[in-house]
Amino acid sequence: MEISIENRNQKMEISKRKKSIKSFQDLEVYQRFYNLMLIVLREVVPKLPAEERFDLKDQLRRCSKAGPALVAEGFAKRYQLRSWRKYLEDATGEANEMIHHLSVCRDAYPDFIDKNLCNELIDEYDIVNRQIFYLRKSWKNFHEKYN
Repeated sequence: MEISIENRNQKMEISKRKKSIKSFQDLEVYQRFYNLMLIVLREVVPKLPAEERFDLKDQLRRCSKAGPALVAEGFAKRYQLRSWRKYLEDATGEANEMIHHLSVCRDAYPDFIDKNLCNELIDEYDIVNRQIFYLRKSWKNFHEKYN
């Protein structure tokens, strides 16, 4: 089963097959976060009005990049439960921040930004939050079992 979000010839696909995790790039949550970043950078940021250059555009750029980066950086510390948990909590914060920024785009700039695209992205970031929650929970169970 694959999850996809289509937008103007762009397709985000994330495989739902279980496979071994050898790097952060194998994590489904990282893959989803990364693909969402690409869509935001290509389909949302360029369409915002010029007056948002140093405000909302900048926030969207930084925030969309921060989520996948936190998962990637945290993965290196996955065997240190506290550190890993902190990175995942921060990634959840970034996903929530993206939901907020996309809501602002949708509601404040309907003449610039496609409302349906924003709603789809918001739904995808909500899925990211749930994936992080379950990743945290499963990793905690792993630590309890093997430590």
